[in-house]
Amino acid sequence: MSLRGFDLVGVTSFVRCHYLKEKCYHSLLKTFHSTAIKLEILTQLWVRHVVKLLGHSILTVNQKHVLIADGIKVPKEGKKMPAVKKLHQESTCNSKPEYIMGHSCQVISVVVKAMQSYFSFPLAGRIHEGLRFTNRRKKTLIEKLHDLIVSMTYEKQFYLVADPYFASKKIAVPLIERGNHLVTRLRSNAVGYKKAPKMKKAGRGRKRFYGRKIKLGKIFNKHKSFIQAQSPVYNEKGTILKYHYQDLIWRPLARFVRFVWVIHPNRGKVLLMATDISLDPISVIKLYGMRFKIEVAFRQAVYTVGTFNYHFWMMDMKKIKYGSKDQFLHRESEIYRKHVKRKMKAYNTHIQLGLIAQGLLQYLSITKPFTVWKYFNSWMRTMNKKKCPSEHVVSFALANKLPQFLKLLKKNDKWRKFIEDKIDFKRFPGLNI
Repeated sequence: MSLRGFDLVGVTSFVRCHYLKEKCYHSLLKTFHSTAIKLEILTQLWVRHVVKLLGHSILTVNQKHVLIADGIKVPKEGKKMPAVKKLHQESTCNSKPEYIMGHSCQVISVVVKAMQSYFSFPLAGRIHEGLRFTNRRKKTLIEKLHDLIVSMTYEKQFYLVADPYFASKKIAVPLIERGNHLVTRLRSNAVGYKKAPKMKKAGRGRKRFYGRKIKLGKIFNKHKSFIQAQSPVYNEKGTILKYHYQDLIWRPLARFVRFVWVIHPNRGKVLLMATDISLDPISVIKLYGMRFKIEVAFRQAVYTVGTFNYHFWMMDMKKIKYGSKDQFLHRESEIYRKHVKRKMKAYNTHIQLGLIAQGLLQYLSITKPFTVWKYFNSWMRTMNKKKCPSEHVVSFALANKLPQFLKLLKKNDKWRKFIEDKIDFKRFPGLNI
């Protein structure tokens, strides 16, 4: 959450980037662990504030907002950090190994339209894996994500866009019960059912509900039934794709859903599903195309804001070994379990504050784009001042404007009195307020 993206070492960056005195470091550490911060209330206030400020800019389809959910796996090598476990990464490259030790987080964001682009505006994030406080049944990641959605108290109805992992009854049913809907992608081996035909004579037992089973992946072979259309995905002007849609019964929900088969000239074949059968297929394609925006937001959170760059150790924790899985705490003492919960609260507070900081950067980008470009005072090869600047550009503009802002403070200003006691003027060149 530093003002410049190249200084991302947790609380230490706070002290360096804001030229604070050494004593502020320990105060900041205590802040993240403080019981005065009610994380759930903080999240609810932030969500309410976002909807109030950006209500007109939030992407709306069928009078419903568009939310995106996804997970991110953050590398952590600390041997005394609760919830650190061996994680598998689906996509690999030279800088991204298949298995890592780290934290598994889940984040929810809302899609906001600004000028010629879209933002994945962060709302809430939590660590949802790595700890077992009981040896009985534990909640799945999907159930924990739904609990997070409920705890946010999002007042508007919405479509939740997610990857195939979340194509599950455990999240679709609770969403539908609250008037919301799920838009996701399915695997090629998924199946659907037609409704069973009416029987001429009533027989014994329950009436048949499921009719003929259809292997959804085989529908791609029926090219003649596909319709050509302009791609509704952002930044794809002039791209023609083919699609086909059909309402079939999805067995996990035991109700009709809308399946959309898409043949994209560049991205190949995609099978999409929407639990709202009134949603037209073009909108389904457009909504799922927005899912990648949260990946862009993750990149900014990691490399610009430092949302996941916390380094809080638990001194009395038992060291974990490389390759270890969930940490079982049901046989540990009450004091030990309390310390673990305290440390987890500090991690989640750091993540939530980082998401809020990123949201504020996006808010400045959306509402004050020309002012941000004016105070950027730097150069980028791909600068386009007709579009909203990225969080990286906004952070540079804020850093350049900080000295001038502090100098213009009035002597009786409350913020000035607060700053004078915290800033180390020896490390702040040219500043004398």
